[in-house]
Amino acid sequence: MSTSLTRRQFASLAAVPFAPLVAGTAHAQSDFPNKPIELVVPFQPGGGTDALARSFADATRKHTTQSFIIVNKPGASGSIGWQDVMHAKPDGYRLAVITVELATLAHIGIGKIAADDLQPIVQLNADQAAITVRAEAPWNTIEEFLAAARKEPGKMGVGNAGPGSIWHLAASALEDKAGAKFNHVPFQGAGPGVLALLGGHIDAVAVSPAEVTTHVQSGKLKTLAVMAEQRVKGFEKVPTLKERGIDLVIGTWRGIAAPKGTPPQVVAYLKDLALKASSEPSFRETLDKQNLGFVYADDQAFKAKITKNNEYFKSLITKLGIKT
Repeated sequence: MSTSLTRRQFASLAAVPFAPLVAGTAHAQSDFPNKPIELVVPFQPGGGTDALARSFADATRKHTTQSFIIVNKPGASGSIGWQDVMHAKPDGYRLAVITVELATLAHIGIGKIAADDLQPIVQLNADQAAITVRAEAPWNTIEEFLAAARKEPGKMGVGNAGPGSIWHLAASALEDKAGAKFNHVPFQGAGPGVLALLGGHIDAVAVSPAEVTTHVQSGKLKTLAVMAEQRVKGFEKVPTLKERGIDLVIGTWRGIAAPKGTPPQVVAYLKDLALKASSEPSFRETLDKQNLGFVYADDQAFKAKITKNNEYFKSLITKLGIKT
C-alpha cells in the first residue's frame, strides 16, 4: 500500500491548521471595536488639535459601544506621536490626530515620519495662521509689528508649535514676504506657546485664531492679521495679509489616521463613525466656539490633499532654506 499523498489530499490537510486563524482574524475584524480606542494627540493639551480630538471623542459616544481615550504624546513637532501610531498594531485600536505637519517634517529633517506613513481616515478641520500679540503691546497693526521687526532684526520673539510646525513655516514665510527677521521660539504645541505669550516671555505667536480665541475675547490678546483668503469668522475686524499687500495664505488641517495595513473592514467602520460623529451638533458647536473651521473629506479626498500639500511644502521649505 502506497504511503504517498495525492496533491488533493495534501492540499486538504495543509489547509486545516490555518482555518481557525483565518476565522479568528475575520471574527476580530467583524467584532470591531470590542475595547476602547486610543486616539493619540501629538501635542500638549490646550491647543486646537487637542480641543478637536476631545470634542470628536465625545461626539462618537452615541454611535459606538466603545469609548475613545485621548493620549497626549508631544514632541518633535508631532513626529513622536505619529511614529508611535505608525508602529502600532494595525487593528484600529490606536489612531492619531494628524495635522499638516505630517507633510512638512520629512522635508526639514525632523523625525522619521513621512506624509504617506499613515493611512488617512477623515479630514475634520482646516484653519489659517494668524499673528497675535498681547493686548498691551505697542503694535496695533501688522504694519507696525513688521516695522518693529525690521528695525531690530532677530529680536522679535515669535512662538510656534515646534521646529517645522506649520506655525513655524507661517512665520518664516511672513519673514520672507515682508523682509523681516524674527526670533523663532518653539514649543511643544500651540497651547504652551500661547501661555508663554500671556506670560510676556515672547512678543507674538503665529498660530490659528482658534488657539487664541478665548484670550482675544477676554481682552488679554489681540490678533493683528490672518493669513487667509478672506476674513475669519469670529475675527471679522482682523484684516488678512492680502488686504495689507502681503500675498501669503497658509494654514493647517486636522484629521484622523490609522497605521498602514489596517484592515479595510476596520477602516470602513471608522469612516462611518467619523461621518456620524462629525455630524453631531455638539461637535460642530464646539468647533464654532473654538473658531475651528469645519472641513470634511473622506479617506481618498484627504489622501489627495496630503499628497498635494507634501509637494507644496517641499517646494516652500526648499525656498526658505529651513533645515534642522
